[in-house]
Amino acid sequence: MKVLVVSQYYPPERATIVPAIAQGLAGKGHQIRVLTGYPNYPEGKIFPGYRQKWRSKEQHGDVEVLRVPLWPDHSTIPVRRILNYASFALTSSTARGFAKDVDVIYVYATQMTPALGPWLWKRFRGAPYVLHVQDLWPDSILESTMVSNSRAGRMIRSVLEPWLRSVYAGASGVIGIAPTMVRALTNRGADDSKTALVYNWADDSAPDRSSEKSPVKTEVLFAGNIGDMQDLETVVRAAKLIEDVPVSLTIVGDGVARENVMALAKELRTNNITFRGAVPREEMPEIYASADFSLVTLRDLEVFRGTIPSKFQASIAHGVPVITSVQGDLRALVEKHNVGFIADAEDAESLAQAIRSAHSMKPEEYSELQKRTRKVYLDHFSRRAGINSVETVLDQAASSSKNKDN
Repeated sequence: MKVLVVSQYYPPERATIVPAIAQGLAGKGHQIRVLTGYPNYPEGKIFPGYRQKWRSKEQHGDVEVLRVPLWPDHSTIPVRRILNYASFALTSSTARGFAKDVDVIYVYATQMTPALGPWLWKRFRGAPYVLHVQDLWPDSILESTMVSNSRAGRMIRSVLEPWLRSVYAGASGVIGIAPTMVRALTNRGADDSKTALVYNWADDSAPDRSSEKSPVKTEVLFAGNIGDMQDLETVVRAAKLIEDVPVSLTIVGDGVARENVMALAKELRTNNITFRGAVPREEMPEIYASADFSLVTLRDLEVFRGTIPSKFQASIAHGVPVITSVQGDLRALVEKHNVGFIADAEDAESLAQAIRSAHSMKPEEYSELQKRTRKVYLDHFSRRAGINSVETVLDQAASSSKNKDN
């Protein structure tokens, strides 16, 4: 197949799923090209070595990349974020020539705005498109702190919902990353027969860990974006409640809420938390190797019940069991596969108790948990399985379109 990948984010930004899809499909013999923006995530500033212009082409292995300009931003200011999303939607929509001879378009939808171009092009006999939905819109923006005014929320919903229904209905394939999300997508207009569940994945080459948990001290890791939605304030309060046991918490990452979280830790005088800031990706295997458990937390919002944060897959890929406060699908997965401990969302006491339970595990119990965690990743969340599933959806979309043309 000739496949166009549309994504606002692409390396050298810290994207993982999209380059894995592009390179993975190229490795299977498909012709892949990528339409993306100029790298600016997560700092919201254009990366050194790049200068925005109307069009810029690059070659990443067998993958041709076309970059279009956008408004760089990753702040919590609603107007600036809207400009960031809308600018890429508009400039990418002008690149129809880059898609004129493809069999199918794969849209990586962390936000839905990258779908604007493929949606418009298909209305004028363009290629079929497949949506890989990472966040439900407009829920993910209306339930966040980005949009707190109810009048603004109603206006955004009134504009986005009719368009989103049209985008879902016009898609030749829709992929959701969690069971609850798949059900929501079909309720919002996606064709049930064309909607698939594909779990996100991490790096399959992550080294299998064989070390046993120390019976003396438990190392707990949080690695990822430190934003308002990650609810790290609850993590800090939970850490304060367990200062009587030998547990240390390391927070690796950066984001808009980092200063507030650090200020709370200082105010509470916690003595068991270390903030490391952002680190290069190549250092993460070593960081995971020193962790006994990984924290996966989010605020208690309905939209997150159908979300499986990527740090879950990253953790279990390294054989690191999780402690999670994410309700809904992720909680059900952790319970079903027995790969860690669960806590109630935004509940410091519940999270503290989960961490205490994790610390109290005997070394032999932890060893079995660790082995099971790695096996669950390979069996259900591996990169190979994910790419194969995406390839199947793309092939069905392309074949269906060709059959209609004939």
